[in-house]
Amino acid sequence: MPYKSLLGEGGPLTSTFSRMRRHRKEERSFRCNGNATAFQKKCDSGSFASCRRPVLLLSFRHPHGDLKGMTRSFESIPKHLSQQAERLISKESWVEQRDYLPLNVTYRLLAGAPSNQQKFLAVGLSSVKRKKGSYLVPTLQSLFSQSSPEERSSMVVVVLIADFDFTWISRTIREINSTFASELEQGQLVVIHVSQEWYPPLTGLKRNYNDAPDRVTFRSKQNVDYSFLIHYSAGLGKYYLQLEDDVFSAKNFLTTIRKHIAEQNMKKSTWAMLEFSALGYIGKLYKSSSLPLLARFLLLFYQEMPCDWLMTHFRELMTQRETILFKPSLFQHMGTFSSFQGTYNKLKDKDFELGVYTNPSAEVYSNISTYQKNLPKLAWEAGEGFFWGRSPGRGDHLTVVFQEPTVVTGILVETGSGGKDLLDSGQVELGQEVLAKEKQSCKTFQSLGAFINGKFEMQGIDKLHNSASSCLRILVTAGQKDWVIVQKIRITTKQSAS
Repeated sequence: MPYKSLLGEGGPLTSTFSRMRRHRKEERSFRCNGNATAFQKKCDSGSFASCRRPVLLLSFRHPHGDLKGMTRSFESIPKHLSQQAERLISKESWVEQRDYLPLNVTYRLLAGAPSNQQKFLAVGLSSVKRKKGSYLVPTLQSLFSQSSPEERSSMVVVVLIADFDFTWISRTIREINSTFASELEQGQLVVIHVSQEWYPPLTGLKRNYNDAPDRVTFRSKQNVDYSFLIHYSAGLGKYYLQLEDDVFSAKNFLTTIRKHIAEQNMKKSTWAMLEFSALGYIGKLYKSSSLPLLARFLLLFYQEMPCDWLMTHFRELMTQRETILFKPSLFQHMGTFSSFQGTYNKLKDKDFELGVYTNPSAEVYSNISTYQKNLPKLAWEAGEGFFWGRSPGRGDHLTVVFQEPTVVTGILVETGSGGKDLLDSGQVELGQEVLAKEKQSCKTFQSLGAFINGKFEMQGIDKLHNSASSCLRILVTAGQKDWVIVQKIRITTKQSAS
């Protein structure tokens, strides 16, 4: 059946919506008249679709043939998508107990089906048709390719197709079905859709912050998209990670997230949101017990402000006053064109590292006076730590002594924070032959180059210095009054020929 006929008189969508309205009208009548026993009998018999977990499944024929995953019947819905699964959710959150604060929305399952068992992590992202570019498939490929088989089995990715162009939807679903057949089969990927009839008004809204009407419509719909996505995902994972549909993922991001959650849960203070990227609504992690409230919060205030502002208010209302942001970031914005009007977007997270970075084993020394516990080795190790030293003088240094001689191929050193505490004058050197007695430096050093605006970066070093090095030294070439922060030292290597 052509798509233009779906909503026409007698079309399958029109018929489906009519049946839904009759069910809801009958349900309200039973409830308003207090006939709870009769209502329960209707539920038990399956007469009311709303007694089940809200999933709307539409069946229609594409002009070019059936689309795998686009046609499912209510009878084929797994048990975990039933009302019984929602009652499991209610054990973790009071919101859904006894139908408190009901959020009425019906979903359509486009591809895949979640596992019967709750995963460790549910990853949610919403996607719309863009005027320029498309990043959904590369984003999904990055999520799965950067995860080990064990990690993939511990997570489910939920994609809300938040657009109403059925031609684009069918094309997107075909591509997802062909690219991620294994993930769909194993319950690691689920694609859902919500009909436009469930959305609140998206035009004629308040123009807070003097935003243009089209901008208000865009950000307000985005809030509703996220509300519906989060509501659906509430019981699928012990934790929920919010992403956007145009990101790269770091290698083994789930293992890193699991480690940080364990560390955070050992602390006395409670938390509502952990952040694994500083950008927008990317890399924000919640407990599943908070999701019913979050979904309703975003829907209640959908037209007031953008989602990344609302999430801050929600975090504070949940009594977490300060941001808990982990570095390096685990997700990077890849999109060049925004989903809003296709405008150019160059937003990048400066703290993102694609791989789980591990410098070679080494000891780190410095004669610069250290501030508190910000030790020199923290700049060498992966993680949030950094070296913070008091005003360095000419000739002061930070020296890395490798445990084994190493052929260095690339070096990145970043200093300062927010434009302050930069190393104004310094150079990076490689050294050979560790001193026999002190073992805290090398006999000879060769300069590679100077810092520029507090940063040093160089690749292809092995083409200039192909012998193995035993030390790396940051040498201060002019004293400064300001303190100095060495944020990170990252090197790439290859196995020494010797």
